[in-house]
Formats: sequence, C-alpha cells, structure tokens
Amino acid sequence: MADCGCSPVTPETAEQRRMLTLALGLNAIMFVVETTSGIIGNSAGLIADGLDMLADASAYAVALLAIGRGLRFKSNAAMASGLLLLILGCAVLLDVARRAISGELPGGLLMVFVASIALAVNATVLKLLSRYRDGEVHLRATWIFTRADLVANMAVIVSGVAVLVTEIRALDLIVGAGIGIYVIREAFEILSEARKSRSAVNRP
Repeated sequence: MADCGCSPVTPETAEQRRMLTLALGLNAIMFVVETTSGIIGNSAGLIADGLDMLADASAYAVALLAIGRGLRFKSNAAMASGLLLLILGCAVLLDVARRAISGELPGGLLMVFVASIALAVNATVLKLLSRYRDGEVHLRATWIFTRADLVANMAVIVSGVAVLVTEIRALDLIVGAGIGIYVIREAFEILSEARKSRSAVNRP
C-alpha cells in the first residue's frame, strides 16, 4: 500500500470534493438539457455545447478520483481528461460536417434561451473553481474545461441571435465547428501540462 500515493482527507480535500461534485452534477444536467434541446432545435451549436458539458462532467469525475492521490496519479488523471476532451472535440466536428450535408434551420430562440442558462451555470462553476486556476495539474484541468465552456456558451448565444435575424443556417454550423476547434485546442493545453507534470515525476 506504500505505493498507492494516497493521503489523508483534509478540510481542503473535502472542500475540493464538494465543489467538484457540485460541478459534476450541474454539468451532467446541462449535458442532457443542451443535447436534447440541440436535437429538438436542429442546432449543431447546442449539441456541441452539450457534448462539451459531458466532457466537463467526466473531467470533474476524474479529478474527484485524483484528490488525495500522488502526483503521478494526478498527472495521469489530467492526461485522461485531455484525451477525452480531444475525442469530444473531434466528435463535434464530425457532427457539424454531418449536419452541413443534411440539416434544417435551427431554432434561434431555443439556442439563445438554453445557452443563456448554460452560461449562468458555467459562470457559477468557474467562480467556484477559480482558486485552482494555478493549482495542481488535475484541478487546473477542470478550470480550463470550464473556461472553455463560457466561450462556447457565448458563441451559441450570438449565433442564436444571428440565426433569428438572418435565418442563415450556416451561422449555427460555424459556431458548432468553432466550439469543436476550441475544445481541441484546450485539450492540447491540458495534455501539454500533464506531460510536463509527468516528466517532473519521472525526473530523478
């Protein structure tokens, strides 16, 4: 058991667990809400944002497992989060491509309404996690995830307004693709930090 890298539960780690559990629950709910709304409203942007919420919820779950563990485990947890985000980003781009070939005009009003709720949720989560923006690698990964969500939420709101005004379907597709690309960029940032952390662990 000496190699498990575990450490006793402290008030700090207990607080981390509470915040990450709350963030996980909120993101899981918004994944269902946004993805369902995106399917109903034919919005690539909402579906992309919903999948991003799923990636976040998974990252929070991984971070919860890493609390109280050794640096090697935390580095591996951040690496897993980054890989998950990369996969989700690629999935978003594939869905956008599919919808570009066969899709209908999205519901702009629904996009604005649902994305505004998601923005409020993510702003709350980001505030809770802000103390960890320069913290350990597995916790910083969750902060990066949430920061990316705010950008995605605002992009969906803007595209929803644009669709309402212009009725141009391509605007929703552009935002969906933009979210996918942004998510992939954030994934590489997390993976880079995880590799640096892992190198530090392996350094003699």
